[in-house]
Amino acid sequence: MTVERGILLVVGALIVASVLLAVYVNINWLWLTGILGAHLVQASFTGLCPVVMILKKIGLPQKAGFS
Repeated sequence: MTVERGILLVVGALIVASVLLAVYVNINWLWLTGILGAHLVQASFTGLCPVVMILKKIGLPQKAGFS
């Protein structure tokens, strides 16, 4: 597992969880999906992502994620 693939795993799991919570608990959970999407757009421009910092601290290596 690399940092790049870890990001995909964490954000993907959060999006699936928020959609399932919206369907089965309360529609307001879709706000989390929107916030995650907005953060992905922001991170693509600024390179600032808290998930990356956490994954680096736990020792995951960095390399090209889609090679």
